[in-house]
Amino acid sequence: MTKIRSLRTAALIAVAAGVLAAGLPVLSAEAAVGDGTPADSNISFVGRWNKTNASAYVPYWAGAYLRVGFTGRTVKLRQRNTIQLWASIDGRAFTSFTGSGTINLTPTALAAGNHTLIVSYRQVAGSYTGDAVFQGLILESGAGTFAPPARPKLVEFVGDSITAGATSSQLAVTDYGFKVGERLGYDHTQIAIGGMCLAETTDGCWAQEKRYWMSSGGQAGTDPWDFSRYTADGVVINLGTNDKSHGVSAAAFQATYTTFLTRIRARFPNAKLFAMRTFIGRYATETEAAVRARNAAGDANVFYVDTTGWLPSGGLSDSVHPNDAGHQAITDRLAPVLSARLTTTPGPTTPPPTTAPTTPAPTAPAGACAVTYRKTGDWGTGAQFDVTLSNTSPIPVNGWTLTWSLPGSQRITQSWNSTVTQSGAAATAVNASWNAVIPAAGSVSFGFVTDSPLGGATGFALNGSPCAAAT
Repeated sequence: MTKIRSLRTAALIAVAAGVLAAGLPVLSAEAAVGDGTPADSNISFVGRWNKTNASAYVPYWAGAYLRVGFTGRTVKLRQRNTIQLWASIDGRAFTSFTGSGTINLTPTALAAGNHTLIVSYRQVAGSYTGDAVFQGLILESGAGTFAPPARPKLVEFVGDSITAGATSSQLAVTDYGFKVGERLGYDHTQIAIGGMCLAETTDGCWAQEKRYWMSSGGQAGTDPWDFSRYTADGVVINLGTNDKSHGVSAAAFQATYTTFLTRIRARFPNAKLFAMRTFIGRYATETEAAVRARNAAGDANVFYVDTTGWLPSGGLSDSVHPNDAGHQAITDRLAPVLSARLTTTPGPTTPPPTTAPTTPAPTAPAGACAVTYRKTGDWGTGAQFDVTLSNTSPIPVNGWTLTWSLPGSQRITQSWNSTVTQSGAAATAVNASWNAVIPAAGSVSFGFVTDSPLGGATGFALNGSPCAAAT
C-alpha cells in the first residue's frame, strides 16, 4: 500500500509540474487522491442514487449523474451489463456510449494533466431496460481522482416526460433542466418519468404528489427518499400536461398544486420554488392561482413562470414534446430567470425620492470595445471557444449584448457565463445577471462549445456597434 501511495504521489507531482507550466490549477501531491471506486469520496453523485451496495451504485430518476476529476490521459467505466450513457470530459459536448463491462470513454487519449468527467445514464423507462450500475472508474497506472470544483447551488427540476427529455436527441442530457443547470454551473436533478401527472387519478396515472417523495418513483421500489442527502436551492415544477388527459378537474388540479408546493416548502425551507406554465398552456390559470395562494399564505419565495411564446416555430417533435431546438429555446429563457432569483437577495424597500431624478450615467461610446476569440479545445467533431469582451472606453458598460457571425454551418451546443442564442450563422451572447457591468477599461469572459472545430468568427459588435478586430 505504501509503495502504491508513493507511486501516485510521484505521478501527481509530475502532473503538477506540467500543469503549472501551462498555467492550470495544481493538485496538491497528497490532496485526497481517490481510486475511482464507487465509494471514492472524490466522486460527486448528483441526484437520487441507491448506494446500499458499496461496490455498485445505481442512479434513479432521469438525469442523475456523477462528476469527478481525474489525472492521466485515459478513463474507463466499469459497468455490469449493457447500458447506454452519455459522458462529457473537460466541458466538451456529451458523447453517447453503449456497452457493458469496461467502457472506454477516451478511445483517443487525452493530453496529460487534470481533467473533469460527467457521466449520465439513460433512464430505465418504457421498453428500455438497461443496467445502470456504476462499478467504478479505471484509470491508467499512477493516476487518481480528485474532487471536482464545487458547484454553488443545486436546482431540482420536477416534471413528466418533457422534463425527462423524451424525444430529444440525448434524452435527459439534452433536456432543458440538464442544460440550464450546466449553463449556470449548478448541480441539478430531474425528478421526472414519462406519463407523470401532478394529481393521483382513478385510472392510475403515476402522480408526483405521491411519487416525488420516493427514491425511485416506483420504477425500482417505493422506499421513501432521504431528503437529508441533498438540499435544493431551487425547485422548478413543470406539471399538468398529462393531468388534462386523465380527467383532473381545474379545481382539483389547483388544490393539489397548492398542497404540493406547501409540502416541498416543508422539505426545503429556504429554496426558491418556480411553478412553470406548461408549454402548451394546460392549467395555466390554476398553476398561477396556486402560486398566489402560497404567496398569500406568506411564502414570498414561490414564483409563477409564464412560458407563453417560449417555444419557437418547429420547437416540438410532436404535439407536446420539445425537440433539441425547443429545449435550447427553453434553456435560453429559463436560465436568466433562475439566475436572477437564485443569485440576488432583495434589499430593503426605500421610499421614492422627493427630488427630481438625476441625469442617467453616460454609456460607453460606440465602438469602444475589443474582442479576443480563442479556440481552447479541439476534438475533431467539435471545439471549445473562450471569448473575452473588453471595454476600451473610460465609461462603464451597463448591460451588454455581443453579436457575431459563425463560420459555415457551425452550431453552438453549450455555453456558460452568458445566454447564447443562434439564428443561422448569427450568434448573440447576452450578459448574465452577475456580469452585466463591464467597468471602464475592464473585461468579461464567456465561453461555448460548437459542433465543429471551424475558426474564423467575424463581425463582432457590442450593443450594435462594431468592436475592434477579433484575435
